Amino acid sequence: MKTAIVTDSNSGITQSMAKEMGIYVVPMPVLIDGEQYFEDISLTQEQFYEKLKSDAQVSTSQPSAFDVGELWTKLLNEYDKIIHIPMSSGLSETCHTLAHLAETEYAGKVYVIDNQRISITMRQSVTDAQRMLADGKSAEEIRDFLMETKMQSSIYIMVDTLKYLKKGGRLTPAVAAIGTLLKIKPVLQIQGEKLDQFAKVRKIADAKTTMINAIRHDMETRFKDLRARGKMTLAVAHTQNFEEAEIFADEIKSAFPDVEFTYIDPLSLSVSCHIGPGALAVAATIRY
Repeated sequence: MKTAIVTDSNSGITQSMAKEMGIYVVPMPVLIDGEQYFEDISLTQEQFYEKLKSDAQVSTSQPSAFDVGELWTKLLNEYDKIIHIPMSSGLSETCHTLAHLAETEYAGKVYVIDNQRISITMRQSVTDAQRMLADGKSAEEIRDFLMETKMQSSIYIMVDTLKYLKKGGRLTPAVAAIGTLLKIKPVLQIQGEKLDQFAKVRKIADAKTTMINAIRHDMETRFKDLRARGKMTLAVAHTQNFEEAEIFADEIKSAFPDVEFTYIDPLSLSVSCHIGPGALAVAATIRY
């Protein structure tokens, strides 16, 4: 039985990386001033941020269910089963749309995994699925592992500017104005489904300390047993902030020398359009 692994570009896996890995990546649509582009196909990260900073109207959309269905149909000529890992259903309707399509037209052949992941945690799920395939696991066993462990991850994100949270309607203009005046940098969290506020700080150094302490708390409580078994990973993500991300990654490695460090990746455009450039994030995720 051959199983294909499909994800989307919210995982941070580029088209060229996908070819090297032997997986398939659906490019996410991005709308800029009403015109549709596709991440890593007709829109680069650099072009995206150039448009975002120019105050263009930028938003993300769902991939076409028709196009995804065509991909599945094509792959099923070569594979027996498909594991499709989309972004968290708490952040997009994409997962629900594709799950319905799979259940109604590809039952028993395509499994859409709603394991509440995005960006670097989503990429880890893809890596886990590949490792399980290499170990001879079935599509059903991969599905079960990814679903059983779906809440075993944490993401903390420092936002460098309140401009884009305000623009997206997540802050009132008054709150955003006060926050900007006081140079507040919110730290947000993703615990499974949604992007929520976690803390407020004024300096990047304080934000990094806050995120490291939050991860330390998770490692000493929720993930204590998994950490002891060597089953946890750490990764860093950013929005157009690679140099600071490298420094942060070194700080993470120093703080948790016993935990595997995996990636330094750009955050997905679906998250980036809401938080803007300059962000830093750290994630703790279970590994297979």
